[in-house]
Order: sequence, then structure tokens, then C-alpha cells
Amino acid sequence: MLVDLVDRGLIRILDLAFVTKDPDGSIHAIDIRDIDGDGELDLTVFEGASSGLLDEGDLDEAGTALEAGSSAGILVYENVWAAPFARAVRRGGGQLVASGRIPVQALLAAAEAADSGAPA
Repeated sequence: MLVDLVDRGLIRILDLAFVTKDPDGSIHAIDIRDIDGDGELDLTVFEGASSGLLDEGDLDEAGTALEAGSSAGILVYENVWAAPFARAVRRGGGQLVASGRIPVQALLAAAEAADSGAPA
């Protein structure tokens, strides 16, 4: 799915990293070239996706949030579609006064509420 979004020019991947938390609680970065640990190259299309925005502290923080025995991917991306829109707004005299993201869980809850007819 990420490759499709990149290929369609919707996003640009700036950083992509993976971490795992062992059953003993130790946190490790996972080599993106061999994500499943089978010795075969995986996800090579994303190899080198590293702008330097993510650092060891970010990986440790993500790992700390994990349950023991689980893994996570950390993705930093740019919404490429947004730049032309922002330029057009500025040319029209507009300005950005706030920005934010709606958590996926909140979107799913609102969609479920709408489907059931209950208030969100």
C-alpha cells in the first residue's frame, strides 16, 4: 500500500524504521532488509528511506510503548498533494492558522456510530 501511495505521488516516505521488544523487555531496531528474520531480503524498496528525522531516541520511545514480544513500524511521510494546495491558498491570501490529525481510532468510532445511527 505504501508503494502504491508513493507511485501515485500522494506521499513521500522520509523515514521508515522497525523496532521489536523482546520477551525480556529489551528493544532492538530491525534491519529493514530482513524484516521477518528469515535471511531473505524483504522491503528492499524502502531500504535507505532515512531522512535523519528519526533517531535512536524515537526508536527507543516507540519500543517502550510496545508490549513484550511485539514489533512496530515507525513511518514519517510527507503529504505531497498538500504542497500545491498550500501554495494556491497562500496565493489567494490565505494562511494556515492551525493543523492537526484525527486519530484513526476516533475516525473508526465515528464511522461505526454513523453506521449504527448512534451519536459519535
